[in-house]
Amino acid sequence: MENLSRASDPKPQLKVSTKVKTFVLDTNVLLHDPQSIYKFEDNNLAIPVEVLEELDAIKSEQSTERGRNARRVHRILQELLPDSRSMLEGVKLPNGGTLSVIINRYLVEQNLASPGMQRLRAVLPDLSKKDNRIIACALFIQEQFPPPTILVTKDVNVQLKARAVGLASEDYLNDKVPEAVEEASYQEIPVTIYELQRFCSEGFFELGDDEASQLYVNEYLLLRSPEGKTMPARYYGDGLVRRLKIPEYVKAPGGIPIRPRNLEQQFFMDALLDDSLSMITCFGKAGTGKTLISTACALHQTQDEACRYDGVSISRPVISLGKDIGFLPGTLDEKMKPWLQPYFDALEVLMPSKPPKDPQFAAKKVSKKKKKKHDEAVLSMSAPQPAHVTSGPGGTVIKPYERLIRSGLVEIEALCFIRGRSIARRFFILDEAQQLTPHEVKTIITRISEGSKIVLIGDPAQIDNPYVDSRSNGLVYCYNRMKGQPLAAHIKLTKGERSKLAELAADLL
Repeated sequence: MENLSRASDPKPQLKVSTKVKTFVLDTNVLLHDPQSIYKFEDNNLAIPVEVLEELDAIKSEQSTERGRNARRVHRILQELLPDSRSMLEGVKLPNGGTLSVIINRYLVEQNLASPGMQRLRAVLPDLSKKDNRIIACALFIQEQFPPPTILVTKDVNVQLKARAVGLASEDYLNDKVPEAVEEASYQEIPVTIYELQRFCSEGFFELGDDEASQLYVNEYLLLRSPEGKTMPARYYGDGLVRRLKIPEYVKAPGGIPIRPRNLEQQFFMDALLDDSLSMITCFGKAGTGKTLISTACALHQTQDEACRYDGVSISRPVISLGKDIGFLPGTLDEKMKPWLQPYFDALEVLMPSKPPKDPQFAAKKVSKKKKKKHDEAVLSMSAPQPAHVTSGPGGTVIKPYERLIRSGLVEIEALCFIRGRSIARRFFILDEAQQLTPHEVKTIITRISEGSKIVLIGDPAQIDNPYVDSRSNGLVYCYNRMKGQPLAAHIKLTKGERSKLAELAADLL
């Protein structure tokens, strides 16, 4: 016990002021942003020693972002705290604050008689859990040092437990976007009927300074005259508005034509087909066409005369809804297939195995089936395969879109292996981007080389990652930071086109 007392004799030299606070960092904050150590201005920063133990258990994860961030935090702490005295007494940070590693002396000396520890033992008696020990360390700091103490954690449950024992707690807010009111998917600009006619004939229109000051570059608009006539447009900056540049339809190689069904899908298609845009963010609830439109436009640009891209890369974070089913066997493509099944469904729509039936002759075919069921059953068994369906080894039927995957035109990307890559001349679709952290999205976007385009799609209202929310996820953060840049555009899809039932469920359930 004497050795323990001597080891804990040096006390942290925390700044004391009416404006200074002491922030206690949870493990998930450091894993979320290793540079968070430098982002608390001139306040005191305390890291419980239990956090170092949790980081030690995570640092061995070689292929995950968590493992890389844990190792990065260790390197930062090693540089800032080179010896035991600096760890216990603390050091000054470049931003004017202090950094200390804290050992809870109440637990070391088995002194559980303090008011804070008594409350903790009454509410959270199991001190073998790391979360409870981190809360206990924050309570120790609150009782022993004058500045107000705040536990910073991205775990909502830890925040609630900390407040239950009388400890202030909050989320890490540095990378959260400002809280904004609900915005419409596009703005309407009032114009006269003569201005609208001139816009239709010339293809461009100049706005006044007052109207232009409220818009950002590449924002999509709807010009409306008092007579109710409308025309979609895009703002190019410097007061200039131009017409959309979209073809009558797009189609995959050997597939069926796909046309936009509503105004917002026209906006989305215009951005997807524009060479000048390298990054697109798209918000949309289930059934609005995010996956289908982006896949159709991507494949369309791999086969036209210009052939803008060598292929399409598709990926999404591996985060399940509800309980998962454990590790999946097989190759990388086989492991990723369950997560990317929405894209296989979209490819099946774009390149159907059977040609679509002509409704003009549907009634006649039904009547024939009623009269000659037996004969048609025999014929169907002996009929040759359609020309657009091929057979693989062993006589297995290969679907049309599977040929694209086997040829490499469509690639399945695993995000855990994307670091260090340089993705050139590819159309990269990142689905469910709202499940990623801002740092993970930055890592992916910085892989995009010249001649490539990346599309981030998702629904900020559907988040399963426990460490991000509607204001701190990578999709919303990326849109907020890149808004108004000439290389970026944003579209919000609100009208469901999957079915009336899906639209009703998305709105009411």
